[in-house]
Amino acid sequence: MEFRKTSIEGLIEIYPKVFGDARGHFFESYREDLFFQNGIPFKFVQDNQSFSTAGVLRGLHFQNSPFAQGKLVRVIIGKVIDVAVDIRPNSPTFGKYEKFVLDAKLQNMVYIPEGFAHGFAALEDSIFSYKCTNNYNKASEGGIIWNDSDLNIDWCIEHPNVSEKDLELPNFKDLFSKN
Repeated sequence: MEFRKTSIEGLIEIYPKVFGDARGHFFESYREDLFFQNGIPFKFVQDNQSFSTAGVLRGLHFQNSPFAQGKLVRVIIGKVIDVAVDIRPNSPTFGKYEKFVLDAKLQNMVYIPEGFAHGFAALEDSIFSYKCTNNYNKASEGGIIWNDSDLNIDWCIEHPNVSEKDLELPNFKDLFSKN
């Protein structure tokens, strides 16, 4: 596996070694010792999977302490634009984001540590999978509106299909102006 650090501390893109032939392919999607050696020393306690048709945008979501979650995200089928926004108040990159193209053909994935808002937009019909370092807790959920003008994220979809719940999320400044 190749672990690529990003411009934001703790956010890591991962490319597994894929072994393929005419019959198909095989790869390790997670191996604890390699993750620990490359700065991801966390246990995963919950796996989630979703299906999204092309044009669906989910996010930007996060869990507040004490239920904050680190996530290992990837697509099993399809292709998505994946975004992680640093919401750690004391971080030098607070309010900055990284954007990735997660592609089932590449099998790349991203580790997103606690303290990030996360979302993705399906460029194709996609099955999205993620491992979490903490269990989901409804009372601890939070989010940022997907089209926040200060973050100015290009989701690469002109008119995304967004849930009613996500359309009601606050903008970044309103949510974090107290910090």
